[in-house]
Parts: sequence; C-alpha cells; structure tokens
Amino acid sequence: MHEFALFLGCIAPNRYPGCEASAIKTSEKLGIKLLPLKGASCCPAPGAFGSIDLKVWYAMAARNLCLAEEMGKDIALVCNGCYKSIFEVNHILKHDDKLRAGVNEVLKEIDMEFKGSIEVYHLAELLYDGRFCGLQKIRDSVTTPLKGVKIACHYGCHLVKPAKERVFSSKDLLNTECPTWFEELVEATGATAVEYRNKMQCCGAGGGVRGYDIVHALDITNEKLLNITAVGADAITEICPFCQLQFDRGQIEIQEKFGDTYNIPVLHYCELLGLAQGMTPQELALDLHAIDCTPFLEKVL
Repeated sequence: MHEFALFLGCIAPNRYPGCEASAIKTSEKLGIKLLPLKGASCCPAPGAFGSIDLKVWYAMAARNLCLAEEMGKDIALVCNGCYKSIFEVNHILKHDDKLRAGVNEVLKEIDMEFKGSIEVYHLAELLYDGRFCGLQKIRDSVTTPLKGVKIACHYGCHLVKPAKERVFSSKDLLNTECPTWFEELVEATGATAVEYRNKMQCCGAGGGVRGYDIVHALDITNEKLLNITAVGADAITEICPFCQLQFDRGQIEIQEKFGDTYNIPVLHYCELLGLAQGMTPQELALDLHAIDCTPFLEKVL
C-alpha cells in the first residue's frame, strides 16, 4: 500500500465532499492510502495570492509542505490549483537557496523549516503511473462498467503547464498540447471519452477571473459547453474541484445571465471512478451537485 498525505484544498471539502470521499475510497481499492494532512490551510490559491503577494504565496505553501515533511509522506492532491501552488513552491524552493532561506526566516516564527524532503503528486498522475497504480489495476477494480455513455474530459490549466517545471514520471503525461492520458483513465471505467474542440481551453474560472469578472469567466465556460454539447457528451469529468464548480454551478449562472441551458452533469474523475467501482450516488454525494446527475446515473446504473 502506497501512503500519501492528502491535501484537500478549499473547494472539495466545502463545496464537493464527494471529491474527498471518492478520492479516499477509490484510491484505497487501488493500493493508495490517502492520509489526512492535519492543520493544512489554503494552498494558497495561485491566482488570488500569487498575483498579489508572492512572499505570502511561498510562505503559506511552504507551511503546508512542512506539515507533510513532519509526517514523512509525499503529498497527493485532487485539485489543479492546489497542485500548481504546492508542487511549484516545492520545486522552486528546492532549487533556489536564497528564496528558501527567506521563506525559512518566515517559517521560523512558527517553529517550522522547509527541508525539501518530499515530493508532490496530483492524484490523477498517481492513478495513471504504473509504479503506483496504472490503467490495468483501474480496469480490474471496476465492477459496474460505465458502458454506453460519452464523457468529455477537461484537463484544466495548472496540471500540465508550465511544462518546463513539470517533472511527471511517465512520458505519456508530458504531452501538454494534445494529451490523451486522461481519456485513457476515463475509458478504463468502461465509458467512452470523446474529443471536442478546444478541449485544453481554460474552464473560465482560473487566474482569479471568476472572482474578478464573473461574466467574462462564464463566457469562456459557455464556449466550452457549446463545444462539449456538439459532440453529444453525456457528462463532463475533470480533475479539479474549482473547474468542477465552474462547470457545475456555472451552468446555473449561465442560464441566469445568458439564457442558455445545458444540464450536463459534472463529475470529478474520482466520483466517476467510484460509480464504476460500485459505489452509490449517495456515497459520492452526487446529490449535492448543482446540475442533477440523475439522467446520467440512469444510463450507467
């Protein structure tokens, strides 16, 4: 059993508890145990904090890293924004002695020190990587194949870029312009992954845009939903709760502001995998999504 400190971030536990529950339950079936990272704070959000005060961004992220270092466990995350902050700060501080010394001066005030002794992984990376899990193990865990449904995959912005700083262990994860590995993860559940126009486009929420200019953010989301609708997708899956919020709650907001209606269910990949592993919609808290998942569930259960 591979053990990791689970960094949940803010959106999953507060808005989509199914992301948390499904990540823990599905991973354990695959030989990955996710342990609570007690005392963790916001990552902090890269768009909100990183664009305003880099020193605060580095120090807050480093504090979270120190908590995992004290556990002696590498970090696993379920959110792309959290991945950007935690992974990049870990990577940068390991290679910048001057910056690391400055951050440690701040951390000294709370009796902490960043040592650079752990690694940071997105859970999707661990699931795809044969050293930790791999596609065949996922296929073997499936008890209720999600046959007959088309799924549109949304990678999100922060997972694969900036490419120069990503150090994914599998070469298949390094294709940042037209990746297909997420589609492979989806098809391991029995579902059909569909290609659509501009699939690597932002969900619309990133970089603080959702908080600063909601209409512009929704306009970007609307374009993606149009493209996803055009290929007849039954649902959208992503690997970031913030993207999930933008697609899920965003559809309600788009209807209110623009008058466009989609009603496309949005599931984090772990929720999708949980269904394929035989978990109930109630176990996965799918009833808490803004867009009703019932039409999708009726096709697969």
